[in-house]
Amino acid sequence: MSPARPPLLAEVEVRLEEVAAGLARALHLPGGEALRRSRGFAGLFALVNGGLSIGLMACVAYLTHEPLVFPSLGPTAFLIFFTPLAASSSPRNAVYGHLIGIVMGVLALFVFGLLNAGPTISEGVSVPRIGAAAFSLGFTSALMIWLRVPHPPAGATTMIVSLGMITSMTGLVAIMFGVVLLLAQAVVINRFAGIDYPLWSHPKDLTNR
Repeated sequence: MSPARPPLLAEVEVRLEEVAAGLARALHLPGGEALRRSRGFAGLFALVNGGLSIGLMACVAYLTHEPLVFPSLGPTAFLIFFTPLAASSSPRNAVYGHLIGIVMGVLALFVFGLLNAGPTISEGVSVPRIGAAAFSLGFTSALMIWLRVPHPPAGATTMIVSLGMITSMTGLVAIMFGVVLLLAQAVVINRFAGIDYPLWSHPKDLTNR
């Protein structure tokens, strides 16, 4: 008879080590509890899971020809597995954070007359582009605080837009779809590991007060 799964952990202090150990127990991997909770095993889990999560999404991006993989997705992936029960790691914060970043990025392009301009990497940095970058990051940061949905990787998302890397409507929708796919993976893996990762926001989310 297989041992019962450990109770769901609900402490905000849960970190990557607990996720890795819980997953090892659920899969009945060999090794004692000390090994499962070691930094080495946690690092191995981060290596495999990080590569798998982005690799799978890259395959979907390749098949659909949509930009489902973008730079700020990496920090989001690390955050939702390293500190899964932190307020900034919840699906609510991730979705709203990246959405705010996209909206502020597009607004910055409009305000500074860059909607039809090419990306900075090919056209170089101009005065309007400096203004757009500052505008987008400043307002994204402020809005996440005002609306109580902090998610640091969203700062990179707004820069991706305001610097002209991804500006088409299809590309912007693909960014949000990529975020949702990553969060779905986080729910499956964290909960399978016995971590009470929220479907939306955590009941102990102090930012909701």
